[in-house]
Amino acid sequence: MRELKVVGLDVDGKHIICEGLDENAARADTFRLRADDRLRAAVLGDAARVPQTQIEFEANSTLRPKEIQARIRAGASVEQVAAAAGVDIRWVERFAHPVLLERSRAAELATAAHPVLPDGPAVLTLLETVTAALVARGLNPNNTTWDAWRNEDGRWTVQLAWRAGRSENLAHFRFTPGAHGGTVTAVDDAASELIDPDFERPLRPVAPVAQLDFDEPETELAPPESPRQERPDEPVRARRGKKPPVPAWEDVLLGVRSSGQR
Repeated sequence: MRELKVVGLDVDGKHIICEGLDENAARADTFRLRADDRLRAAVLGDAARVPQTQIEFEANSTLRPKEIQARIRAGASVEQVAAAAGVDIRWVERFAHPVLLERSRAAELATAAHPVLPDGPAVLTLLETVTAALVARGLNPNNTTWDAWRNEDGRWTVQLAWRAGRSENLAHFRFTPGAHGGTVTAVDDAASELIDPDFERPLRPVAPVAQLDFDEPETELAPPESPRQERPDEPVRARRGKKPPVPAWEDVLLGVRSSGQR
C-alpha cells in the first residue's frame, strides 16, 4: 500500500490533492481525494462515524459471500452466520436477503403441496390439512410460522412451528416440487400426526376413574311391622282399650266382689 502526501486543496474546494511517495518512480503520481464526512471523521479520529468498507469487511470475515449464502440457504440464521464469520450483522444481511426470500418462497410453495398418505397423496393441501388438525385440537392456526431450507441433496425441508400453551412445537416435512403443487412427506412424529386423517387426540385428557365395588352380600331382612291402622267407625273407648269395672258401694261395704262371690 502506497503512502500519500497532501499537496493542497483543489480549486473546487471539495477535493484534496495528494501525491504518491515512490522513490523508484521518475515523477510522483497525483491523486484527488474527495473531502467528505468519512474523511473528516477519520482525520478527527472519530472511529464511530467511519463505516467499514466492503474491503474491510471481507478482510475481517472468515467466510466468503458464497459461503455465507450457502449457510443461510442450509437453514442458518443471519445472527449465527455473523457470529461464525466474526463480522457485523449488516455485512451478512447484504448477502442473506435474496437467500431468505428464496427460503420463504419454498415454504410458501410447500403449503400448497399435497401430503403423502399410505394410500397416496391427499386431496387437501398441506396448509388445509394442518389447519384442520390444529382447529380440531383447539389451537389457532394463525399462530404458526413456516420456514424452509435446502439440504445437501438439494431437496427442501419445511418446518412448521406453533405454540400449545407454553410449549413450542415443531413439525418437519420433506417437500418435493412437482405437478399440481408437488408433494410433502412427514419427517418426524409431529408431522405424521398432523397429516394423519385417523389420528385423534383429546384436548384435555382425563384420567380413568377406578371402578369401586359397591356390591354387598344379600341379607334377608324382616319386613317392618306396619303400624295398626285405626278404623274411623270404631268407638273411641274400644280404640283406647277396656277399663276394669268399678264395684258399687254396697259391694265394697259388704265385701262382695264384682263377680258376686264373697
